[in-house]
Amino acid sequence: MSIWFITGSSRGFGRSLVRAALDAGHQVVATARRPETLSEFGDQVLPVALDVTDPQAVRAALAAGVERFGRIDVVVNNAGYANVAPIETGDEADFRTQFETNFWGVYHVSRAAIPQLRAQGGGTIVQFSSIGGRVGGSPGIASYQAAKFAVDGFSRVLAAETAPFGVRVMVVEPSGFATDWAGASMTVHDIPAEYDATIGLMQRRVRANDAGAAGDPDRAAEIIVRAAGREHPPSHLPLGVNAVEMARAYSEHQLDEGAAWAEVGRSADFTEPYPAPHPVEEPTSKSG
Repeated sequence: MSIWFITGSSRGFGRSLVRAALDAGHQVVATARRPETLSEFGDQVLPVALDVTDPQAVRAALAAGVERFGRIDVVVNNAGYANVAPIETGDEADFRTQFETNFWGVYHVSRAAIPQLRAQGGGTIVQFSSIGGRVGGSPGIASYQAAKFAVDGFSRVLAAETAPFGVRVMVVEPSGFATDWAGASMTVHDIPAEYDATIGLMQRRVRANDAGAAGDPDRAAEIIVRAAGREHPPSHLPLGVNAVEMARAYSEHQLDEGAAWAEVGRSADFTEPYPAPHPVEEPTSKSG
């Protein structure tokens, strides 16, 4: 049995993770801005009010979990949301506010958890990113995806620094799942006509699709619980068909591009031959 600390537990992935952890026989510290929304779990969980952008509240929430259960084995940074707006016309304050939750919340919780995990000889930190945090380029959600790229970079350093303490770090990269991420949790700001072919198209095709997302959050939660319990969990875990295929395609493209530009890149060093020939540029096809 392990003790789980899960942020953003009131809905979506967080709620599914609470259920999956309980079903697997674990105990849970479930945090939410409004802990009364966790009443369905009764005394099976320790509900704690938490705004992850408040470092003092984060430390207090972790301390409450340790006081109740004696330790924290798995820390899940799940809290996050996205709003839609172009970079050009979107509100800067909204961009920053999203980043406060999506990146700085992860920073605050991870940083506060390290002393406890180190003192007890290890544990696991699960960071919720997105497949967009690996491949990027989704029009309209620049703040969200920038934060997820930051979470990935932060988590790689976190893993390197804490591995000697027995701490494992796993970054989860979902594609589209049937949560309210693109529903009640998302505000869609004005999309100017100039961005209809990019942000507008993405909004109609993906975020406002009546067919719904393909991913089952309950299945994903069970997968995460099982993976987090391994001695060697994956450093990155894409979830969903689209996530898996996009990750593979992106990695293959990176390998191809890296090979094509390898000699040019090497030639920047003093000891290497210079100049190196650039790859042959493919002509751009033009219709009409």
